[in-house]
Amino acid sequence: MKRTTLSLFAGTAALAAVTGFATLTTPAASGADTAATAARLPVERSSLLCPSPSISDLAETSYTSYTPVTDGTAGSGTATLASATTETDDATTGKKDAKKGSKPVVTPKAPGTPAVGDASGADTPALVGTADGKFAPGWTVQETTEIAAGDGRGLQGVACTAPDTEFWFPGASTSADRTDYVHLTNPDDSAAVVDIDLYGKDGTVKSAVGEGITVPGHSSEPILLSTLTDEKQTDLTVHVTVRSGRVGAAVQDVDDNLGGDWLQAAADPAGSLVMPGIPKDATSVRLVAFTNGDADADLKVRLASASGAITPAGHETLHVKAGMTTAVDLGDVTRGEAGSLLLTPTGQSAPVVAALRVTRGKGDQKETAFIPATAEVGARATAADNSSKGSTLSLTAPDAAARVRVTASAGSGGGTAVSKTYSVRAGTTQDVAPPVPSGLKGTYALTVETVSGGKVYAARTLAATEGGVPGFTIQTLPDDRGTVAVPEADEDLSVLQK
Repeated sequence: MKRTTLSLFAGTAALAAVTGFATLTTPAASGADTAATAARLPVERSSLLCPSPSISDLAETSYTSYTPVTDGTAGSGTATLASATTETDDATTGKKDAKKGSKPVVTPKAPGTPAVGDASGADTPALVGTADGKFAPGWTVQETTEIAAGDGRGLQGVACTAPDTEFWFPGASTSADRTDYVHLTNPDDSAAVVDIDLYGKDGTVKSAVGEGITVPGHSSEPILLSTLTDEKQTDLTVHVTVRSGRVGAAVQDVDDNLGGDWLQAAADPAGSLVMPGIPKDATSVRLVAFTNGDADADLKVRLASASGAITPAGHETLHVKAGMTTAVDLGDVTRGEAGSLLLTPTGQSAPVVAALRVTRGKGDQKETAFIPATAEVGARATAADNSSKGSTLSLTAPDAAARVRVTASAGSGGGTAVSKTYSVRAGTTQDVAPPVPSGLKGTYALTVETVSGGKVYAARTLAATEGGVPGFTIQTLPDDRGTVAVPEADEDLSVLQK
């Protein structure tokens, strides 16, 4: 068989591996070369990685798994979330050996209903999750940790992420009052080799130990940023690239005075960026940006508030030098109105990554969270682990008016799903108390779908006050990529004659 025929079959097999469905069809007419419109089919397998939640003995962590109901999925499937390794005593040496497999922390029973699990203390491991069949499309897992006191006290949350080969984290730090870790989790059998590059206010931060970091198979490595460099930098951009294999990555900020939270990877470098969901009672907002291009970036800064897009006084534009991290304090930019920050080029576009560090509270009762620039909601996005109180949904339509449908799932312990449709005016942010399932017991998930109009960006805030400290965490809601485009493949027998 000739290579051209093998390529045709290999391409079809690759599509089948992703979607579970691909066919070869006979052309409608000889010589026809017009490709049919690609069909969108549900993905048949998903992977998620959750970092080790905390180094505090006081940490109380909950995990919430949820898959929205998706048309066209198979009738069967499974989803599990478990430690990548378990430790057992070696009978010969008495040492601890890491062995694959452990009891699942969460095992969902059906799409449309959340499943929950929990863990306590500082020894909770990173988790690896896989879902297939009807559980795969749009599968999401939320990791939420409450820490009553000490460094990092407050509420920390992270949406468990899919393994990948590149991540950007603007907003990290090696300052004296912060302890930032990059958590790298490898879900595969073979080791992954990772490079971590740091960029500060003057450009590349020299590091002799940030290259060629080995992450063994089925393991997780928390890398303390201050061990990669002696420089104390208030604002850093962290770039994680994988030479071989794949990992999940997230940055954990533990602050001596301001609590802490997870910084999730920002959206890929782009000319225009959206950071949705700044709480209305934010007392301080710090913008951190970086351009990886060869040219400087000049950006227009706007706040999409409930009443429309406004330009923050004194911060009309932002100049980002090529290869350098730029940070600016926007202060009380929301002035009592929830909003979303919009960055757009003033002239020629340059690729930029950015994130916000948001502070709530005053005096010694402050807490922080991060909002990375994010992709749009697209067809559908989901945030798990919501309760009847303490959840806020932020919807932003930066360019054109849009309508979105928000569905509150059944509760993890009971309740009936409900939906509500919202209209978002162009250039505004709408902060809403999301719908709550009737007869709710336990926690529930929120699924946001774009119904019509322009692009919509969204974020969900969880809030819980402990000892007077306004603990909170914010997760953005990018498209869940629950479906994939599968082009129709035509059989071309002429390749057998070449």
